[in-house]
Amino acid sequence: MTSPDETLLLHLNETIATTRDKETLFKTVTTKLRLIFPFDIIGISVFDAAVQNKRLFWRDYSYAEEPGPDLPAPPAHFTPIAGSPFEDAMTSARLQRIELSSYLDKYPDFEPFQRMYRQGIRYLTLVPLRLGGRLTGALTLAARRKPVLTAADEGLLEKIGSLVAVAVANTLAFEDVARREQERSLQLNIGNALLSIKQREPLFRAVAEELGRVVPFEYFGIRVQRAGQPDASEGFAEFRRAGVAAPFATLDPDRHRDIRHPDPVFLYAQLDPLAPGGHLYLGDEFKALAVRHPAMRHVYEAYGVRALLLVPLWQRPDGAAVLTLASSDAHAFSADNLVTVEGLVPQVALALDNLFAFEQIEALKAQVEQERTYLIDEINTTATFDELIGPSEALHTVQVRITQVAPTDTTVLVSGETGTGKELVARALHNASPRRSRALIKLNCAALPAQLIESELFGHEKGAFTGASERRIGKFELADGGTIFLDEIGELPLDLQAKLLRVLQEKEFERVGGSRVLTTDARVVAATNRVLADEVAAGRFRADLYYRLNVFPITLPPLRTRPEDVGPLLRHSVQRLSQRLAKPLRPIRPADLAALQAYAWPGNVRELEHLVERALIVSQGPYLEFAGLPAAGAPTGAPTPADAPEAPADQPLKTLREQERDHILAALGRTSGRVSGPLGAALLLDINPKTLEARMKKLGIRRTVAAG
Repeated sequence: MTSPDETLLLHLNETIATTRDKETLFKTVTTKLRLIFPFDIIGISVFDAAVQNKRLFWRDYSYAEEPGPDLPAPPAHFTPIAGSPFEDAMTSARLQRIELSSYLDKYPDFEPFQRMYRQGIRYLTLVPLRLGGRLTGALTLAARRKPVLTAADEGLLEKIGSLVAVAVANTLAFEDVARREQERSLQLNIGNALLSIKQREPLFRAVAEELGRVVPFEYFGIRVQRAGQPDASEGFAEFRRAGVAAPFATLDPDRHRDIRHPDPVFLYAQLDPLAPGGHLYLGDEFKALAVRHPAMRHVYEAYGVRALLLVPLWQRPDGAAVLTLASSDAHAFSADNLVTVEGLVPQVALALDNLFAFEQIEALKAQVEQERTYLIDEINTTATFDELIGPSEALHTVQVRITQVAPTDTTVLVSGETGTGKELVARALHNASPRRSRALIKLNCAALPAQLIESELFGHEKGAFTGASERRIGKFELADGGTIFLDEIGELPLDLQAKLLRVLQEKEFERVGGSRVLTTDARVVAATNRVLADEVAAGRFRADLYYRLNVFPITLPPLRTRPEDVGPLLRHSVQRLSQRLAKPLRPIRPADLAALQAYAWPGNVRELEHLVERALIVSQGPYLEFAGLPAAGAPTGAPTPADAPEAPADQPLKTLREQERDHILAALGRTSGRVSGPLGAALLLDINPKTLEARMKKLGIRRTVAAG
């Protein structure tokens, strides 16, 4: 006949052979033991292979089937044995009976025993767990009343300890096999996502969803910290999952904008810079971090985070990357979860590297395509001259200043009347600089509506505004390493002047609709036909931007002040345009040359070139015929300062604004109010039609009035 003790051992042996789940096994073993041995709390400690750390499971029967209110669930990860009561318990290979008060005297800071004592627990029975002669853990029975155990009872408990040691080893081995299978499946799925997805958000959404199948979390993030930016990081992927079956939703990228502290996910490096691999901050440990660090406190209070799992993806000279999981459950993560996530580091790091490379290739591809467009435009554009031509002292001074400033990165402000060759100076500066191998990017600040200039300058993200169907690279991003020429800078709206000032000072900007801070190494050359000092005084131009642009001013003299340059310019223009228009070279009559040298040239060099082009087209005889020049070279078009009658001394002079308005009205009168086109006022005035429309609006000129 089988004794009760043998029956218990048989039942336990059968349970061990058939049960694979750790929780089920633990519950079955404790239920069987309570039939024979009275206890209030049972615990099983598992030691690591080096017997340096322990992992504890327990069950509290003093209140109900679940852990009692004063005794929380144990941490699901290994903790050091040193400094805990277990280092004393390990000194004996046999069952030990312990009075809890004696341990409390020696280990007053061991919180689990303090809590048990407050519950009325006074006695412990410690049974070593051995497997193959090696100590693998301990079985602890805790009770309020002193247990009465015979020698046979102690022998039975030691036999049960041997069975429990086998059971724990088996279940942990099964768990490890299942975990490794999950990891292989997870790695395979993430690898497939890596091969098939090349966009940022879909890729990391797939990684988050796959990881969510095996690790419980509410927040998933991958953040990258660039070298040289210790207090800023970029959120590559940040998702929140409201429920187990709910899809991931992207978090607001601007939610930390008002928190002036380092990014929380990078605090691990400051907290324990020597700790290898990842780290878990659970419950009280995370709360302690929240008390010490404001950024952690924000996460704790605003999002209810109580547990954080951090795994560094890399730490290199170009920066660092961290994968982070967070949960409102203080015990959401275990050591196994940490091992699982650490096992994914090579693939996620590879995904980031590939994504960086792919995005860089796409950016370079777009930049090369736009540079190609600019170069084609540069080749096809009718340049004023290939170089600055003329023997005048004023022009020589300009050439000297170009030579002085070209090798530097200094910002240059080119000023002068319309048609004096400001773009030519910008091109000469670029070609004489170390940046000549990169693109010269040009933007006319008056040629676009105000709402589009920002997009042209800084680019925009997809969906930033109506019609933004894809990401666009801005001029500053495109000019990185080269030169950007901002023509008619005086027409830039005031709100954009502040953003331009930031680029000039910090070399930083953001695309329209984006939050990522971009940098640019573009040399800025600005040009204006306005007197910016007067614009500053009138409140139409920011003083700080003016002083930042006016670092090295170059002023182009008008053609009327250097008549000795007219002859060389005419000959150069005739030779170049004759070849382009396939017209024979015709000489200029001395009388025409003299008349042209005496002409006031309100349109400056550009007007001279257009005059030569018209002459080449209409000339039929042996000489160039300058049609439209009365008396062989009298001024054409609107009156110029050289021809305008002086105002009576008793009448005030017109302001420049009034003169400009009269000049535009005169041109519109000749074209019957037409602004653009081959017969429009813009062509007559030799300016861009949109620029003319902007000036008409500013001066209050209507086409109907002009046509009248």
